[in-house]
Amino acid sequence: MEAKVKTKKTKEELIELIVVIMLGITAVATAWSSWQGGLHGSLMDQKYTKSNNLNAEANSMYNEGMQNLNQDLMLWNQLMGLYIDDSFAEEKGDLDEVEKIEYKINQIMEDSVTDDFAAAMEWADGFEEYVSPFDNEDFIETYFAAADEKFEEAEIMLEDGNTNNTHGDNQGLVSVIYAVVLFLLGISTSFKGLKEKYILMGVSGVGFIAATIFMLTIPIVLP
Repeated sequence: MEAKVKTKKTKEELIELIVVIMLGITAVATAWSSWQGGLHGSLMDQKYTKSNNLNAEANSMYNEGMQNLNQDLMLWNQLMGLYIDDSFAEEKGDLDEVEKIEYKINQIMEDSVTDDFAAAMEWADGFEEYVSPFDNEDFIETYFAAADEKFEEAEIMLEDGNTNNTHGDNQGLVSVIYAVVLFLLGISTSFKGLKEKYILMGVSGVGFIAATIFMLTIPIVLP
């Protein structure tokens, strides 16, 4: 009888030791998971802020592109007026006027027309009927290329922030599972029967292993 009592006490002592060890390991794992979740949350905030800044910069660049487009449209209308005046002067045989108009056209082309605009004008000249350089979609895109690139950077940064947000949420789930494991291990010592203790320890072990495996799939962030 004494041997059975000693055996039972030995098993209870062993169980208590295992529970204490599991409590310690789970507590450390919980702290790690919470810390990693906090780091992912911090990265998420930083990337969201950077994404907003990039979007603001992109909007500014878009507005600048729109202003340049409107300026070039007015410049094109001015050139078209000069071309018409030049043709009219040629028909009249007014060489002085032709020279004067062509000088103005050359000055505008040298001082105000960009390389992209000049290339679009050359493209438009290749048609028999009248075609505006602004009918060239590729040319129009040049005004907003820099802004589009910034918008794309902002979108990528936002997606990265969303990824960190997801990782942070996953770490939060891991912490919740660890909390349940800690609870089950904590109450297991209050039961007198070994069977109940084994069941609670088994469930706790499965929960700990599952949470740990899940946590290992989440990228680690270093400060």
